[in-house]
Amino acid sequence: MRVHGPMDFGQIGILSSLTGPLAEAGICILAISTYNTDYLLVKEEMLQKAINVLEKAGHRVTASA
Repeated sequence: MRVHGPMDFGQIGILSSLTGPLAEAGICILAISTYNTDYLLVKEEMLQKAINVLEKAGHRVTASA
């Protein structure tokens, strides 16, 4: 999953707000941060659960090709 970016370096806690709920739900991730945005790698079989968890936590998840 890709976090919509680019983000200002002054924004604090974005990655934490995403990874916290996933960790609480027992979903393992690999986070990759770049200059413009962050990526969360999730096992394919956990993707739908991860989407559900993030939406329940108040995040908007959209599909892109």
